[in-house]
Amino acid sequence: MARSGERQGDLAAGLGQSQAQVSRKQGGRAHWSLEDVDLLAAHYRLHVLDLMAGPTHAAGVLHGSVASLQPAGVQPLPARTEALAVTPDLDEGVLEGGRPGSAADLVGDSRNPAVRGRVGASSGVPPVEPPAAPTQSCVLCGQPTQHELEGFPQHLTAEDCAAAMSAANSLPTAGPGPVPAKAPAPASAPPAEPTPPAESTAPVTASVPAEPAAPVDLAVPAEPAATVTEAVSPAPAVPGPPGTRRTAPAYASETLVEQITDRVHDVLAACTGDMEAARAELIKLAIPDVMTLLKASRVGGRYEHSEFPPTREILRKKSQKGADEIWEGRPKWRNSELFAAAKRGEEIEVTALDMNAAYLSALKAWLPIGQLKEDTSGVHDPKKAGVHLVTPAAWEHTDLPNPLGNRMEPGQLWVSESTLRLLLDCARQGLSEAPVIHRSLVSGASEALLEKLRRALAESRKSALEDGDELTVAYVKAMYSKFVSTIGESSANRELRRPDWMHIIRAKAFANLWMKANKARKAGLQVVEISGTDELHVVGDWRTVFPEGRDLNQVKEKTVYILGGKR
Repeated sequence: MARSGERQGDLAAGLGQSQAQVSRKQGGRAHWSLEDVDLLAAHYRLHVLDLMAGPTHAAGVLHGSVASLQPAGVQPLPARTEALAVTPDLDEGVLEGGRPGSAADLVGDSRNPAVRGRVGASSGVPPVEPPAAPTQSCVLCGQPTQHELEGFPQHLTAEDCAAAMSAANSLPTAGPGPVPAKAPAPASAPPAEPTPPAESTAPVTASVPAEPAAPVDLAVPAEPAATVTEAVSPAPAVPGPPGTRRTAPAYASETLVEQITDRVHDVLAACTGDMEAARAELIKLAIPDVMTLLKASRVGGRYEHSEFPPTREILRKKSQKGADEIWEGRPKWRNSELFAAAKRGEEIEVTALDMNAAYLSALKAWLPIGQLKEDTSGVHDPKKAGVHLVTPAAWEHTDLPNPLGNRMEPGQLWVSESTLRLLLDCARQGLSEAPVIHRSLVSGASEALLEKLRRALAESRKSALEDGDELTVAYVKAMYSKFVSTIGESSANRELRRPDWMHIIRAKAFANLWMKANKARKAGLQVVEISGTDELHVVGDWRTVFPEGRDLNQVKEKTVYILGGKR
C-alpha cells in the first residue's frame, strides 16, 4: 500500500470488499483467503507466485529490483481499477502442461515438483537470484552496499551495517608501514532450500527461497507477513495464570482479543465440538479468565491500582445476605400520568427497548485507584472518585424518572461516584438543585482503568455477533457480568476486592439507562417505564432517536404492547 500510495479505503475498493473487512484482515482479526490472494495479485499487477513468496520478494518485484517468478509466456496481470467480482479466470497463471491456475490451484498442486520448484520447494530447479545492483552508499551507515530496501540503498541487516562500519574504521591512516588487509564484510547467507510440504489435507502456504532479513530500524518498519489460509488457523496459547503467555504490549486490545478467541477455540476443541458443553465450561472459566485479561490490560498502565485496600465500614455487608450502606440508584419507575390515561380507556402503544451489554458499557467509569480517604470539604473533585454522603435535592418532574431510582426515604444517603456525577449533571441541566455533599471517602481516580479490558471485550463481542458466534457472545457476557458481581465481597473472586468499584460500575449502568430516558424525552418521546439496568419503555418513533442493533451504542426492540392491555 505504501509503495502504491494507497490508503485502506483504496485497497478495499480495489478488492471489492468493505473497509471494515480489510481492516480486520490487516489487524489479524480475520484471515486472508486464497480468493483474497487472487484479488491482491490482480490489484497490484503481481503474479500469484510473487505475492505468495512473501512481502520482501513481492515488494522487490513491484519495485523492479527482484526478478519475478512469473512463468515464461504469461502476460502481466491487468491493474484493478474498480471493485470486481471474482471470476474463474481471474489472476490465472500457467502451470506445467499449460493448465491455467490461480492461488488455490498453486496450493492444491503444491505436491507437483514443477510447481514446488517455482515457489521455492526442493525440486532441482535453482532459486531465482535478484540481479546485481550498482554499489551505492547505505542510508543508515553510509558504507557501500549493493542492496536496496523500499527504493533506498541499504544493508539487509543491522549486523551488515555494523560489519561494514567496523571494516571501514579498521583501515589505517596514510603513513609508513604495510597496510593490513581489509576484513571482508560478511555476506548474506545464500537462499535456503525449504523442505517440500508434507502430505496433508490442510491448506498449504506456498513459499519461496529465503530472503535476507530486513534491518531492525525505525526508518524502515518491518512488514507483517499475512497468513494465507482458507480455514481458521490453529489457536495459540490459552489465557492462563500470569507468566504463562507473552507479555502484552502497552495497548493490549489486540492481544486480549486473541486470548479470548484462543480460549473459545481450545475449549470447543476439548469438548469435541459440543456447543452446550463448551458453553458450560467457558462460563465456569469466566472469572479467572477475566482477571487474567485485567492483569494483561494493565501492563504498561500509568497507575498501579490497589487490589485489596482496607474496606471502610459503610462498604461492608451487615449480614451474609444483607447489603451495605451504598445506594446505587437502581431505577424502577412508571409514568403515573400515562398509566392513569390508560385506565381511562386511552389506547397507548408502547415499545419496550432493551439496552445492549449494560454492564460492559458501564466499565467506562471513574474508579478510585488507591485506598479511600476521608474528605470533608463538601466540594466534589472531578479527578477523584469514591463514595459520598449527600442530601439530594427534590425531584419535581413527573414525566422523567428520578436519577436516584425508586428511593422514597428523605434525608442523607451514601451514593457512589457515578450517582453523584449524574446528580451534578442534572443540576447543570437545570433539572434540579445540586446535592449537598457532607462527607466523602475518595482516592485519586481514572476513567481508563478498565478501558483496555472493556474495548477487548466489546471488540470480541462485536466480531462474534457479526460472525453469528453465539458461543463467544455468551463467554464475553459471562466475563463482564461476573467481573462486576464478584469484585465486591464475593468468595468466588480471590484476586480483587473492591466493593467501591462494584457499586460505581453498577450505578454507572443505572445512570446510562437514565440518560437514555432523558435523551428520549428531549427528542419528543414519552417515557413510560424504566427498570433494571437495560429496559426502557417509550411511546413514539424511537428509531429516530436510537440506532437499532446489538452493538453497544444501539438498542433492540423487545416487545410492542398496548398500555393497559395484554402484552
